[in-house]
Amino acid sequence: MKEFLRRNGIWLLVIALLLSILIGVSSAFMGGNADPLSNLVTTITTPVRNGVAAVGDFFQGVSRYVFRYGEMEQQISDLEEENAQLQQQIRESQEALQENELLRNLLDLRERRRDFVFESAKVTARSNDNWRSTLTLSKGSESGIQEGNCVVTSTGVLVGVVSTVGSHYCELDTVIDPGMEMGGIITRTNAVGVLEGDFSLMQEGKLRLAYLPDEAQLVAGDEVLTSGRGDVYPSGLVVGQVEGVFNDVSGMNRYAVVVPEVNLDTLVEVFVIKEFDIVE
Repeated sequence: MKEFLRRNGIWLLVIALLLSILIGVSSAFMGGNADPLSNLVTTITTPVRNGVAAVGDFFQGVSRYVFRYGEMEQQISDLEEENAQLQQQIRESQEALQENELLRNLLDLRERRRDFVFESAKVTARSNDNWRSTLTLSKGSESGIQEGNCVVTSTGVLVGVVSTVGSHYCELDTVIDPGMEMGGIITRTNAVGVLEGDFSLMQEGKLRLAYLPDEAQLVAGDEVLTSGRGDVYPSGLVVGQVEGVFNDVSGMNRYAVVVPEVNLDTLVEVFVIKEFDIVE
């Protein structure tokens, strides 16, 4: 039946229209009273007329849907653009807050350490092997940076020591690099030792404080600073906290494992200490 209507629907429509016209004319001549033939024709053509009306309603509904769909697409596009603008404003606000915090920290550090002469630099690369832990910075000898300069965050936390210098870049060994070595001191007891990197600890993001005196008393959580001994590096730079105290393989010497304060993976801007006063 569906196949029949699909193939002959147009002819049925034409026939229905002709019969409707015929009925109308007959009704006009007969004073509006249709004969039995007209009633029969009306009965036959009513489903066809209803079908035509239904098709008309369907296409009208489709038209309204298409129109509303276009409106919805435009609204979605407007909302996406507005959302993108808001996201950009949020990013700019966050960047401004971070920059303000960095500047406040740096001003505080300058106030505490008036002897420091800084050079700001951006982190441009990080080492990606298992043997070294280094950072590459955006400043070099043209900015007065030299080998042996300490690098810190805006809060005075030690990042590492410059090991290689080019005209417009430098590379530093971080606090956990195996080549790292400088004097350290425990603030609670003033016990001193040597901060040094270690291959195995580097994989865990840690370093050691070695050559501890026999009488040194350390506990987990003790703060470790640079001691400044040897007049090579500035004193008082925050390194990290003691995680635990252990004996070396010989069992004769103790060392402390230190967890650095700095997060090397998130650094964006650092400060190279080009000059400092030697503390006697």
